[in-house]
Amino acid sequence: MIDNDIQRDFGEQPIARIMADHNLKPHDIVAASTEQITHKMVAKAIKGRRLTPHIKIKILNALNAVSQKNYSLGDLFTY
Repeated sequence: MIDNDIQRDFGEQPIARIMADHNLKPHDIVAASTEQITHKMVAKAIKGRRLTPHIKIKILNALNAVSQKNYSLGDLFTY
């Protein structure tokens, strides 16, 4: 048995509150993206599952595009 000490679940992330403030659904983020992201990636971001830095940036870019704000990764994620 392999003992992985990597934490994978960080709990609900600030992106959930930001999306609620803008009345956005995961589909809105996916539709606004010019890069390839999926509904599953956005769902993982909201729930606090570990994402790669590259995927976090794609989600950040899509959120900034649809909300017309200039959020940073620190605004969306606590890890």
